Amino acid sequence: MDLEFFADPATFLDAAGDHLAANPVLATVVATVASRAVAEIADGVAQDPRHWYVVARDGGRVAGVGMRTAPHGDRPAYLLPMPDEAARLLARAVHDRGEDLAAVNGALPATQVFADELGRLSGRTPEVWEHTRLHELGDVVDPPPVPGTLRAATRDDLAVCRAWFTAFHVDADEQAGRAPGRAPIETFGDDDLLRRIDTGRIWLWEDGGEVVHLTGANAPAFGVARVGPVYTPRERRGRGYASAGVAGVSRIVLARGARACLFTDQANPTSNKIYAALGYRPVVDMVHVVLR
Repeated sequence: MDLEFFADPATFLDAAGDHLAANPVLATVVATVASRAVAEIADGVAQDPRHWYVVARDGGRVAGVGMRTAPHGDRPAYLLPMPDEAARLLARAVHDRGEDLAAVNGALPATQVFADELGRLSGRTPEVWEHTRLHELGDVVDPPPVPGTLRAATRDDLAVCRAWFTAFHVDADEQAGRAPGRAPIETFGDDDLLRRIDTGRIWLWEDGGEVVHLTGANAPAFGVARVGPVYTPRERRGRGYASAGVAGVSRIVLARGARACLFTDQANPTSNKIYAALGYRPVVDMVHVVLR
């Protein structure tokens, strides 16, 4: 078993593309992030030099991949399935590189094995912060109709998009019964949000001339587009806007020739119920582990 680290996302995709393409729904986060980085570099957008991607090989065969590209908080790593031996080897490599890594997301059991080994090496205790579940859409099941219409966000909507992208992460912990502020909140720069708006990746539900809901979608990678974030302000919840928004955006994803998937927080029964009713079905469980 050996590891190869990459700073360049295009080189990483050359090495790991076939592996990611073999299960593109499971690989959605890594594939999306790396593909987006390639596009940004082509547009002259500077990348954080601390970012890395990694390929684990078993006798030359790609056996797993991971990355550390998150821009927020502790900059958690993200792992796809890999043998336990590879997960432990990666933990030792990260420790030997002198990286202060205090959180990791991804597939089980690799993520937990990695966190346990890194905790042993660093003297910290792994703690599961969040259990997530990846779902893929079959056929869209139309929800009950609600007033209003879905429209693509425009540059004039930047302020509300910025506020709601951030509020999504704050409210998600509260809705799942977790104390707010214990995990880092992901932030989004205006340049990033404007690129999403300009490429038709943020959609708003408008009712009576007022914007009441946001549903985002990532650009497809290997034929799969991940829906999210999904946010309705507290005072507008319970009226069906989220179901209508996600159903509408999901139909757009399918119409553009991609498969649709999304993540849910297993501790949030409301969102899990909504997505199941729309036709999303569980694919795999994942986990977010922090090291205290």
